[in-house]
Amino acid sequence: MTTQRSRPPRGLFITLEGIEGCGKSTQARLLGEYLRSQGLVTVETREPGGTPLAEKIRSAMLDRADEPVAAETEAFLVFAARRQHVAQVIEPALARGAVVLCDRFSDSTLAYQGYARGLNVSLLERLNRLASHAVTPDLTLLFDLPVATGLARRRSAAETNRLDRESLRFHHKVRAGFLDLATRHPNRMKVVPARASKETVARAVTRIIAPMLSRVRQAMNEAAGSRTSSPRTTKARHALR
Repeated sequence: MTTQRSRPPRGLFITLEGIEGCGKSTQARLLGEYLRSQGLVTVETREPGGTPLAEKIRSAMLDRADEPVAAETEAFLVFAARRQHVAQVIEPALARGAVVLCDRFSDSTLAYQGYARGLNVSLLERLNRLASHAVTPDLTLLFDLPVATGLARRRSAAETNRLDRESLRFHHKVRAGFLDLATRHPNRMKVVPARASKETVARAVTRIIAPMLSRVRQAMNEAAGSRTSSPRTTKARHALR
């Protein structure tokens, strides 16, 4: 009789979302530091991007070239990058029991290409299931603040991209889309007010994720078995924006 080999424990998948300039990339870094201080293995990544091929797609999508980009083209580029990213980074990390922190994921696709660009949201959701291999975040942190505040932050940065130059109306649609998604998925998506200092926002994030960490710690202990040494903390850097 053959014995079925047990699978490695699944980790925790946390995504960070919000309009341009909301501070989610800073919060991803701070959250990663906090989780590692708690002895957890983390992988930090971003979308579009996260692998060499997906980063090339990101550059093509966000480049400030003069050629107009059709909404459908933009969506297909996002999905192509996501499929590669999930296969090469996210699924393997979760299978190892890591905590994956991803700066943007599927909700950004719905907010930007769906609510703001006008593509059919239901169709985008179906395409996303294919691109993401049905991988769904355990928790999504939505950092919310007024559009004018976020754009002022972004447009004062040294580097801006094609989306930063979109109209105020476009970015208002993006924010409204995110908030509607949070209403539709209240168990997964938690809205974090992002106007306060980064330290205050980080404390709010810590309070939100605290109940979820015990499960990850238990899985890590099971994977460690009889080993008494502390788990090795690692992270994959993909130059978070």
